[in-house]
Amino acid sequence: MQRRSLLVAGLSALGLPAWAHHGWSSFDQQRPLYLEGRAAKVLWRNPHGEIELELPARLTLPADLPQRQLPKQSADVDGPALLARTQLPTRADKRWEIELAPLTRLEAWGVAEIKPGTELAVIGFTFPGEKGEAVLRAEYLFLGGKVYGMRSSPA
Repeated sequence: MQRRSLLVAGLSALGLPAWAHHGWSSFDQQRPLYLEGRAAKVLWRNPHGEIELELPARLTLPADLPQRQLPKQSADVDGPALLARTQLPTRADKRWEIELAPLTRLEAWGVAEIKPGTELAVIGFTFPGEKGEAVLRAEYLFLGGKVYGMRSSPA
């Protein structure tokens, strides 16, 4: 047991990239954010898919965003209200870690494995006050002309 603890501590000291899992309660669900860009790095594994998203030099909200049709999820999500509240982040990070749904849920939605270089957009939530890491928990994924829910399975 002591040997295992030393190994974990040693690996942590190496500064290996930390892709942490965050539960929904960690995020400010009253302030949805919009991000778009290119997938710079993709980890297609459980506990959920993860994307390192590289944002464009100038991020803007799409003019049609409030009118977009969102798919029904099995969880109770008020999509129109969420779209009406969506805004751009205030922080200046050009790379964000995007936490998607677990792979089984991505399969249920029919999301094919995302590859580096893929253009996509997300609406989701970050930490209260945008403090800490540039992490967004995706609520909706816009990919290839389709929209996918990330909180729950298709309704």
